[in-house]
Amino acid sequence: MAEQILSFKEMCARFDVTPRTLRYYEYIELLEPRKDGRSRLYGPREIARMTLILRGRRFGFSLEEIRQWLLLYDAKGTREQYQVWIGMADRQLKELERQRDELDAAIRDLRRLRDETEATLQSQP
Repeated sequence: MAEQILSFKEMCARFDVTPRTLRYYEYIELLEPRKDGRSRLYGPREIARMTLILRGRRFGFSLEEIRQWLLLYDAKGTREQYQVWIGMADRQLKELERQRDELDAAIRDLRRLRDETEATLQSQP
């Protein structure tokens, strides 16, 4: 099976990111594409890393947290990376649950205020 290689434009399209975002991820060393003249080429490693970066962002991790986590693989291997991931995930799950509780409370308060306002409006002649 041939190794999948994406151009800069293809990488942006595949992951639905702007060129600015992709260049920034390279600047902060999250991605290291192979360079062929002025062209940037992204192989399986960079494609996998981009998948992990976007997943991490979706879960609310900072780019620096993601960068440090990705560096672990090269420095200490998969086992250490997995152990750190579990700790990061536990911490982020608590934060997301806290945010959900705050949203649930805000929704209840807004719904109550909306219903009270509607009742007041309907009671007026």
